[in-house]
Amino acid sequence: MGKIAKQKRDFMELARGVVEQAIGEKMNGEPLVSEIDTRNPNAVALGRLGGKKGGAARAKNLTSAQKKGIAQKAARARWTGRSAAT
Repeated sequence: MGKIAKQKRDFMELARGVVEQAIGEKMNGEPLVSEIDTRNPNAVALGRLGGKKGGAARAKNLTSAQKKGIAQKAARARWTGRSAAT
C-alpha cells in the first residue's frame, strides 16, 4: 500500500480525489497514475515471513518482568509531554 501524502487540501480537492479513485480515471479522462512496486517480490515475501516469526519468538523468550518493563516504557513514551486535562 502506498504512502498517503500529508498535504493540506480543501474539501473539493479531497472529494475530487475520492471520485477519481472510484471511477478509476481522472475527471478529464486521463488514466490514474499508480506507483509501481519496484521491490523484489521474493525478498518481500521472505521479509514478511521473518517478521511474522520475530515478534512471537521475542515474546516467548522474554520473562514477565521484562514484558512489564517494556510495557511501562511504552506507556511512559505515550504519555510524556501531555498536559493533564483540568
